[in-house]
Amino acid sequence: AALLWGTILLGCSCGRGYPGVGAAPLLAATYVLDDADGLGREFDGIGAVSGGGATSRLLVNYQEPYRSQILDYLFKPNFGASLHILKVEIGGDAQSTDGTEPSHMHYENDENYFRGYEWWLMKEAKKRNPKIKLIGLPWAFPGWIGKGENWPYDYPDITAYYIVSWILGAKQYHDLDIDYIGIWNERAFSSKYIKLLRYTLDKHGLEQVRIIASDRLWEPISFVMLIDSELHGVVDVIGAHYPGTKTVQNAILTGKKLWSSEDYSTFNNDVGAGCWARILNQNYVNGNMTSTIAWNLVASYYEQLPFGRCGLMTAQEPWSGHYKVESPIWITAHTTQFTQPGWSYLQVDGHLEGGGSFVALTDGLGNLSIIIETMSHNHSKCIRPPLPNFSVIPQRATFYLRGSFYMVETLQVWHSRLDFESGNSSLFQQLQPIKVWRGRFSLDLNVDEVYTLTTLKTGRKCGCPVPPPPQPFPSSYKDDFNIRNPPFSEAPNFADQTGVFEYFVNASDPGDHVFTLRQVVVQRPITWVSDADQTISVIGNFKWVNMTVTCDIYIEKPRDGGVFIAGRVDNGGIYVRRTKGIFFWVFADGTYRVTGDLAGEEILMKGLSGVRDNAWHTLTLNIQGSSASGLLNGYPLWENVTVSKPTNGWAALGTRSFEFAQFDNFHIE
Repeated sequence: AALLWGTILLGCSCGRGYPGVGAAPLLAATYVLDDADGLGREFDGIGAVSGGGATSRLLVNYQEPYRSQILDYLFKPNFGASLHILKVEIGGDAQSTDGTEPSHMHYENDENYFRGYEWWLMKEAKKRNPKIKLIGLPWAFPGWIGKGENWPYDYPDITAYYIVSWILGAKQYHDLDIDYIGIWNERAFSSKYIKLLRYTLDKHGLEQVRIIASDRLWEPISFVMLIDSELHGVVDVIGAHYPGTKTVQNAILTGKKLWSSEDYSTFNNDVGAGCWARILNQNYVNGNMTSTIAWNLVASYYEQLPFGRCGLMTAQEPWSGHYKVESPIWITAHTTQFTQPGWSYLQVDGHLEGGGSFVALTDGLGNLSIIIETMSHNHSKCIRPPLPNFSVIPQRATFYLRGSFYMVETLQVWHSRLDFESGNSSLFQQLQPIKVWRGRFSLDLNVDEVYTLTTLKTGRKCGCPVPPPPQPFPSSYKDDFNIRNPPFSEAPNFADQTGVFEYFVNASDPGDHVFTLRQVVVQRPITWVSDADQTISVIGNFKWVNMTVTCDIYIEKPRDGGVFIAGRVDNGGIYVRRTKGIFFWVFADGTYRVTGDLAGEEILMKGLSGVRDNAWHTLTLNIQGSSASGLLNGYPLWENVTVSKPTNGWAALGTRSFEFAQFDNFHIE
């Protein structure tokens, strides 16, 4: 514990002045940093999550140079966030917050290690930082794994084989070494499965892959590990989500590494930055956690989906190239640019007398980095859990460097101040170095500040060119899906909300529809949330009111198959089941329907269409004001249907059930 050498009140403040403090007495306290009696826990790094789900969806179709600039801000060492860890979703074909991510095994006899964009993202991260640690975690699983049950543990050998296949595929096809693997995000764990997973990993020569459990709460995993020595032997890290900087005694008693394996999830304004600054320090100070991982990496999904802009930065406009380096990026840099996994925390109490916290880390080779935060309560609230009241006041902190740090003569200084009055925050600025005199220095701390004091001279705040200005989604948009070797398995800008829509080559087609978009999930997955019973992918501008949507459609499922196109679609993500809009359906039995909802319960019009399966047809949906009409193959099928709600929303396409169907020549005006 830090030695507090008495707390005194100083009659005046010396050194750097404070805005609005004047000569008010400053609380003063002293803190000792000493490695003579050994070090604290090993630091495992700061990271972020891509997935859980589809949070990086729009990032992939940014044009260069903007896409590389965004990736540099996230991963390039001594540049921006300089992340130590990237955690990705192992796609499970199911809704996992803001969309679905495709599985590498849609079906039992199917393996494809080029679906989705997480492989690409991991490679881009490794390209910039070869030392970055990689974590895989499933949120959902393809339906075949549960043999019809919504549960992945009835056949644990199948589930273990499926997860290990993903790790082996990462290596075989992308030369990616996965460092850690999780169990099932925020859902139940099975001790039997975890042990079998370890056995399966070892059998395939993956002894170096470590297991994190259970990506939920500290309990019951900690208690079960204490009474089951075999489970204790195979779990390397206990990962808890949104721990509120606190741990529990059982977790500490296991002697395992403790991580906040998902945290933050907060709107990325300055309050979000305050939340992130506070928990990055206090997860260790209060909870002995040696890694904190933010959900999510980059807000690259339509902002009106759940948890819009809850990423470290924002990149949700690939059509314009606009992105925004938000303040949490620079808060991250205060820790990540001046530490590395494998460094050690010093044994200090870490609480500042006037409120706030500090941590100190060393590489064991004489380098020292101290990170101080003085975030006030109202300016550092995270989305969860509720934050108990506390107060922070201006204060003077005097640090005494002992042990191997006694000879340190100067410290580099990096500073951020979140300004909630003028909104003119100062982020990650390098100040004059501090002179250390006989192992001692003092610092005047105001409220809502972050300081890094370090022996390292490698810190850098990059300056990229300013990205292009924001623009709405194009009001005229076409995609014919005619691409022979697509760089990604999914068409740009389509955000799948149930099911998976992939580029498809129709080898038997005579020519007009060789290249299409196909819905490929044909069995309800083992879900993480309540996926819809229909499949749906949304696209466009949520603010759209009047629109014409045209698409060629091909029903593959005889008798009860069906597809739709839609406009003014008002929901997605974890709320996809309650989606409303104007939906134009055609079915393989030759009927059509117009409904006000995805579930198909609110019927506005129905009748005969003559549509059949295994033939191409063109649907057109026209919505103007409070009226909608529909065309089939260019001829009016229904018209003057009154529509009142929703008043605006995305365009969409999808299927009646988990069934194969194809789409081509999609066009919105």
